[in-house]
Amino acid sequence: PPFNIGYKYDKYYDKVKKKNYIAWTKDWMSICKKVLKPHGSFYIAIGDEYAANVKIIADELGLFMRNWLIWHYTFGQQTKNKFARAHTHIFYFVNDNKNFTFNDHAIRVLSDRQLIYNDKRANPTGKMPNDVWDEFSRVCGTFKERQGWHPCQMPESLLSRIIAVSSNPGDCVLDPFNGSGTTAAAAVQLDRNYVGVEISEKYVENANERLAQLKKQQQSNLSLNTTELNELKRLSADIKTPIKEITADGNLLKYFANQFAVRMNNQKRYRPEEIATALKDLAD
Repeated sequence: PPFNIGYKYDKYYDKVKKKNYIAWTKDWMSICKKVLKPHGSFYIAIGDEYAANVKIIADELGLFMRNWLIWHYTFGQQTKNKFARAHTHIFYFVNDNKNFTFNDHAIRVLSDRQLIYNDKRANPTGKMPNDVWDEFSRVCGTFKERQGWHPCQMPESLLSRIIAVSSNPGDCVLDPFNGSGTTAAAAVQLDRNYVGVEISEKYVENANERLAQLKKQQQSNLSLNTTELNELKRLSADIKTPIKEITADGNLLKYFANQFAVRMNNQKRYRPEEIATALKDLAD
């Protein structure tokens, strides 16, 4: 949601009285809880000022917290009279603490035991990311994925991680604050259905245009299908290694191809040469 820190959106000024913001937060969280599937997951990104309030409200609504994640980003907000802020809280809640979707294979990454130490004890399926996410930079104005018509945009790769691990193809993803349409864009690329709620007609129009352009993209010149290409892009972002380094290092490329197969979870083997070709095409 808006963090109540003074951003000026098209139809909303993000600065209201604290008590009003907390009451509004409980209202929209309650509505989301009502439509959440029994096995569904509920993620909320929020700043320092209201993180504790979100947790208290979630407890009152009967949600179960599985992780209190920290998104640690580069390009933090610089300050003069306090430590510079370089993080956002992301709460991971579920409806049922014993019945929920969690596709660990979809988010596993290469471990140091595999990449650095060549340790035979390393889990061949990779390791789980920890609860401090530092793989994802803030989406700055000069970034290619930046939508210039919206003041606040989450990284597509971060939202893709959340959608991949907590839903399956064909499931429905809801974003009650659609904004730049990044959640919907990530959902489309992961073969999920989506619903976005937005008060600005301008943002809706622009987000729909963004999705239309995304669906028109042709990948016929590449060796993998669209689903595989989207996963390839996601994995390369998760391991924080430039594509040129991956393709130039035979051992790293072998591990990368294996990790990609784990993520795809389709009993298909991928040749390192095939992955290298697709990576080079993505880089171009």
